[in-house]
Amino acid sequence: MASLSFVSVSKQYGPTSAVETLDLSCAEGEMLALLGPSGCGKSTTLKMAAGIETVSAGEIYFGQRPVSRLSPGERNIAMVFEDYGLYPQMTVWENVAFPLKVRGQAGQPASERVGEVLQLLGLRGMADQNVRGLSGGAMQRVAIGRALVRDPEVILFDEPLSHLDADQKVQLRAEIKRLQKLRRVTSILVTHDQTEAIAMADRIAVMNHGVLQQVGAPQELYEHPINLFVANFIGEPPMNLVPAVSEGHGVLAGRSWSAMLERDRADKLARASGGEIVAGVRPEHIGLHAEGTSGTFAGVVSYREPRGDADVLTVRLSGAEGGQSFVTEIAGPSHWRAGDPVGVEIPPDRVLVFDAASGLNLEAQP
Repeated sequence: MASLSFVSVSKQYGPTSAVETLDLSCAEGEMLALLGPSGCGKSTTLKMAAGIETVSAGEIYFGQRPVSRLSPGERNIAMVFEDYGLYPQMTVWENVAFPLKVRGQAGQPASERVGEVLQLLGLRGMADQNVRGLSGGAMQRVAIGRALVRDPEVILFDEPLSHLDADQKVQLRAEIKRLQKLRRVTSILVTHDQTEAIAMADRIAVMNHGVLQQVGAPQELYEHPINLFVANFIGEPPMNLVPAVSEGHGVLAGRSWSAMLERDRADKLARASGGEIVAGVRPEHIGLHAEGTSGTFAGVVSYREPRGDADVLTVRLSGAEGGQSFVTEIAGPSHWRAGDPVGVEIPPDRVLVFDAASGLNLEAQP
């Protein structure tokens, strides 16, 4: 095993910058997720770590060893792809054993190693089956076994669950996490699915347009997003982001709503803000109460989306010039219906404040 570090790494395709000056590290035994929308540079970053793409500038290290000029075969990495990449004419056993075979490892030690990995993955009972007859989840477990069997320094997961059904995704997320922790293999996971990243990774690196936006534990990104992009990208339903103004003395006001910030937050906001403000509050932090409840703002439910154990409601606040709309998520099934009057609670301690021009979280600035 080894740590993996990107030091001022960039990748250019002609005039197009796919990755810009990336400084990022994955500790030994850690799983780091690269998360972002299509075209954000996460797959290019993974391919540079694998040696499939060359580095335009900077250096990649496995531990203290620079690897940017090494071929993929010299890096002792393994990859798990979204399309499995198995040999359809081979059995489960033969697929898992193949990396050992091409390296000239055979006999009892190799057989014991393959058997151990199949046991870990719950594949022992289907070792002699042809992989063409397996479910998608089983085929991906075979692909993971093929990656694990030769003890790589780093495993790179490229959207490994994207082809699977929802129930298979849940099972395999837990399985990959269990195996990664059991074997303590340094791992990079590329995904556009935040649920997948949060469930599996120790830390998440959010990327956009080839630039690293923020890296941290899932809860850190959820509670303290560094900018508007991360705030909007992390969380489902997405965070409510609405215009606001600072009226001084800790009062933050928007269309038909306001919030009184605690003194330390108000002081920091006063020092940091100098232009237009965007306030952010997550749907699950907004409360709905009976109309006229103390401490709430008058509004009307305009849309209800039932999701079984939760309801996602859009509420519009009452106001002479048209009140602000908020999306809220509450336990379901609820009694609220479109057209119902409602009291909307916006907890001040749950409101985040961003600079509208730069997009930066004003309270995250030094």
